[in-house]
Amino acid sequence: MLGPYLKPGDVLGHEAMGVAEEVGPGAAGHLSVGDRVVVPFTISCGHCWMCGRGLFAQCETTQVRAHGKGASLFGCTDLYGSVPGGQAEYLRVPQAQFGPIVVPEGTPDEQLLFLSDILPTAWQAVRYADVPPGGTVAVLGLGPVGQFAVRIAAHLGAGRIIGVDRVPERLALAARYGVEPVNLDDVAATLIELVDGRRPDATIDAVGMEAHGGGLAVEDGPGGGAGDHRCPRHRDGRVLPAAGGRPVRLSAGFTGAAPASITPYEDGRAVPVRALRRQALLLRHPQGPWVPRRRR
Repeated sequence: MLGPYLKPGDVLGHEAMGVAEEVGPGAAGHLSVGDRVVVPFTISCGHCWMCGRGLFAQCETTQVRAHGKGASLFGCTDLYGSVPGGQAEYLRVPQAQFGPIVVPEGTPDEQLLFLSDILPTAWQAVRYADVPPGGTVAVLGLGPVGQFAVRIAAHLGAGRIIGVDRVPERLALAARYGVEPVNLDDVAATLIELVDGRRPDATIDAVGMEAHGGGLAVEDGPGGGAGDHRCPRHRDGRVLPAAGGRPVRLSAGFTGAAPASITPYEDGRAVPVRALRRQALLLRHPQGPWVPRRRR
């Protein structure tokens, strides 16, 4: 999807963490040189009309209006603002008064990096799906976001989780965590059969925006409606007519859910989002560049 917008000199990479190398004057007293931070991939100001309503991926300060997009994103080409990404030794972080999340030492990068994008995406999908306690949720697509979603759904109290994919390894991985695996073929009929001719209480589309095909994946069962669809243009909860006149509740779209509320720390402590006054941060990864280097 991003290929046509990629230009020579673009720096990719939208999931980043590292150490604050330089901090501008507006951040003095809020963020310090040497702080270890995770950087969410959405670049949001935190104070505009959209941000004030929790719609961080639609930030009006950084919106890419030339392409009709929402907030600028790190490393996602001209389509999302041409902001250099994290596959580099240094990263300039715009809107650092709101974005960077300070994290403590002693926890491996691999346990924190997911806070930049993929874990909040899955967490938000499960929250928006509004799965009732002990209810049934179907997750369409068991890639990285889908794998997070099924585990988060279990953590938040779903009683039954059905995972749909066509890749055997993905299905097997999800099954290790108590998920009922379903092959992609004839999904609607299979889901209806699995829930006694009704439907799951909620459905999460975790296939991804680059997937081929269009529209919505809806199980057309009695009263059926999808609990959640990650569709950026339909995130206000309105009800649209589905096939056969059955309602579909569209309540998603990624809004850049605040990762600070979903920290995976074992002791349950929240990761604070530092309230900086304005953008001013240069980030350095302590292990150097994340891109391959040519041998001399």
